[in-house]
Amino acid sequence: MANIIEKNKALKLRLEGKSISEIAEKLNAPKSTIGVWCRNIKLGKKQIERLEKRQISGSYKGRMKFLEKIRSERLLQTKKLKQEGLNDIKNITKRDLFVSGIAMYLSEGATSESSEEVSFTNSDFRTIIFMKKWFMEICGVLADKFVIQIRINEAHKNKIKNTENYWSKITGVPLSQFTKTILIKSKSKKVYPKNNIYYGTIRLKVRQGTQLRRKINGWVEGLLKNINNMSG
Repeated sequence: MANIIEKNKALKLRLEGKSISEIAEKLNAPKSTIGVWCRNIKLGKKQIERLEKRQISGSYKGRMKFLEKIRSERLLQTKKLKQEGLNDIKNITKRDLFVSGIAMYLSEGATSESSEEVSFTNSDFRTIIFMKKWFMEICGVLADKFVIQIRINEAHKNKIKNTENYWSKITGVPLSQFTKTILIKSKSKKVYPKNNIYYGTIRLKVRQGTQLRRKINGWVEGLLKNINNMSG
């Protein structure tokens, strides 16, 4: 008798457009049993549409759940690798500072043979701070020998003063040692949001750095030569 009652409930739910899985869950019965009970029921157009919508919705939710899982795993992996990297770099010695500064100067410093200028150009405040420390502690540059020049997109010409104040605060170099900010013309029609954090690119220059430039050239050449001659 109980089975007949359950079967009738199943048939009623099926006629309402419920899926086999929904019915099995609602009645706490095996899907195979529900499938047998409902196999002769022919669904109407509305019932079929409901099942199709539910299937699409279920697939979407399943896909979103899968993507969220992938994203979470990626974030955890990124955090883990970053921490491993931080653990690899600890207790920087003066020798470490010396060599890494040479490498950074080789990458972003003035190296043209037609000029003996000593300067470093970048937009990342951390690298600028690093190189200022390198110039002072490794090269013996005095604080009043630094000159800063800023280059910013002309779309930010109304932010020149704020940009100059920002870099002066970050570097500790007074505004009196800044040269005129250069506006860069761009063909891009990009509209920058009002809260966009953009402070351009700066060139950290060492005044009267001819002798230093020649020494840096020797350091760079020595670094490349010794790396190329490394064994193993």
